[in-house]
Amino acid sequence: MSRDRYVDFLRAWAIVLVVLGHWLITALVREPDGRITAPELLAAVPWTQWLTLGFQIMPLFFLAGGHAAGGSWARARAAGDTPAGWLGRRALRLLLPVGVYSGAVLLAVGVCTAAGVDADTLALVGWAMGMQFWFLPVYLLLSAVTPPLYAAHLRWGPRVPAALGAVALVADTLVVTWHAPYVGLLDYVLVWGVAYQLGFCWRDGLLNGRRAVPLAMAAGGGLAFAALVALGPFPVSLILVTGQSPSNTDPPSAAMLAWAVAQVGLCLLVAPPLRRLLDRERVWRVVRPVGSASMTLYLWHMLPVLVVAAAFYLTGLAPEPTLGSAAWWALRVPWLLVLGAVLACVVSALKPLDRGLGVLYARTAPDRNVPDAGVRRAWPLWLGLAMNVAALGRLAVQGFAPGGRFPVLPALGLALGIALVVLPRWTGADRLARPEATRAADPDRA
Repeated sequence: MSRDRYVDFLRAWAIVLVVLGHWLITALVREPDGRITAPELLAAVPWTQWLTLGFQIMPLFFLAGGHAAGGSWARARAAGDTPAGWLGRRALRLLLPVGVYSGAVLLAVGVCTAAGVDADTLALVGWAMGMQFWFLPVYLLLSAVTPPLYAAHLRWGPRVPAALGAVALVADTLVVTWHAPYVGLLDYVLVWGVAYQLGFCWRDGLLNGRRAVPLAMAAGGGLAFAALVALGPFPVSLILVTGQSPSNTDPPSAAMLAWAVAQVGLCLLVAPPLRRLLDRERVWRVVRPVGSASMTLYLWHMLPVLVVAAAFYLTGLAPEPTLGSAAWWALRVPWLLVLGAVLACVVSALKPLDRGLGVLYARTAPDRNVPDAGVRRAWPLWLGLAMNVAALGRLAVQGFAPGGRFPVLPALGLALGIALVVLPRWTGADRLARPEATRAADPDRA
């Protein structure tokens, strides 16, 4: 089955906007004592919160993820695979690069801690290198429940995301009115799960048969978001701003749910002309490399900020106009260009590592034609996934150096969690005398 170029484009587009959004709002200041601080642009210059309407594009990433996962699971199930076998491959594709990235960052944190680097500086750097991790535990959880979610989709279709959205609204009401933070944790799976589930519906043609459906989603979601912001308690910012309560992202709110529905509707409306554009090979040759490097871009895109901070801010070479001034915005152009050039160098330098991970994945992932190959018992997989979700969630909240200290428990949890997912499959795969052709990387992406 040929891949849908538009789905790959959405994934690439989402990653590019996430990277640009993070870079755009990152502000650095060199204090008189030489320390580097990062004032919060969205809080210091409130009008910039409107910019998040264009840069909060993660609903489309979950939509594309649901589209891809639905097709992947349908094919695996038809071939006789089991949920554990399928999920093991999905988790491996995500966790191998995450493990390498986390190992490198944790090693750097350990060296800096031993060298006596200032705790506040180390905490800031550790937070910057882990800020994007919130996505990973949510995606792992949605991947884990894909088989039952897809079964529900086959039976009830669009009523499933409607039901998830209704439960999310109830949970968000409890968060806002009763200040029930633990109830709000459900909204991470429910709100993003709506976009994920809509990916199933989209793949099976339940949303794009008539233009009225995506038009209603775009208009209805947009109007609902406007009403919730203008008349309700929700802020306009779709990125967390310190001191704002309630927030639209921590946990995902009713306003975020409305915006996600609007984005999905708009995505479906513009699909036909963009598909025609992507059919042009010259256009596709530009999009494809970004999509293939999406995980590398997502994980490593804050490293260039640290490189530029060390090269220009620690040395005092960077001009520092007033935050939010015209001069400051004018300097965003060279700022983005320099960061882009550094990231291109990082991605190029990591290509051998990415190829090595591809070989490791092909060797470790079980044979697609042998159901659950390498997974004699499923409990290590589920325990490993649980530990990964907990560790990645903690790193997303606290960063890689909370309080300037090495995160011992999250580091151990992540290492053991990845080992529980990888090692049983590695030993199982080694016992299988498979032809070399079956060791090719799984074409299904996370």
